[in-house]
Amino acid sequence: MGADPSPAAPDTYQGGLRRVARVVLLDPQDRILLLHGHEPDDPGTHWWFTPGGGVEGDETREQAALRELAEETGITDVELGPVLWRRHCSFPFAGRQWDQDEWYFLARTTQTATGATALTELERRSVVGARWWTCPELARAHETVYPTKLAGLLRRLLDEGPPAAPVTLDTEIVR
Repeated sequence: MGADPSPAAPDTYQGGLRRVARVVLLDPQDRILLLHGHEPDDPGTHWWFTPGGGVEGDETREQAALRELAEETGITDVELGPVLWRRHCSFPFAGRQWDQDEWYFLARTTQTATGATALTELERRSVVGARWWTCPELARAHETVYPTKLAGLLRRLLDEGPPAAPVTLDTEIVR
């Protein structure tokens, strides 16, 4: 990801259940875009994850998905599709426990160049890049990817298309 010249946005999560919109972004070759992150104070603990973040104010989850995608990747030329999956997760990050209700939206784009435009201060310390993954690459990956089982979920999406209604994924709790 390129340099982010804008001032850092504040980190607004104060605990409690965080409403989150995430984006399963596919390019014309059906590659998925994942961000590479790590613990702010421990770059050795790292993982890959879909773009997205918390809903702010009175915005809808759809609006949050598009805003977060633009802020984290610079990609604005997208066709936002349906909610594919819903997941509750809880995990430690940056010295606190995060509890999230995540909705994963399908989106397509022809824009494949990425560059963050408005990362929070915490994201600046923990997000180190982005990469487009093919489904076979994701299936072979030995790295941690969230949500878990993403390779199988992506394979099913590519083979069968979006589900008729959002699928509830297993709850993930990391302590």
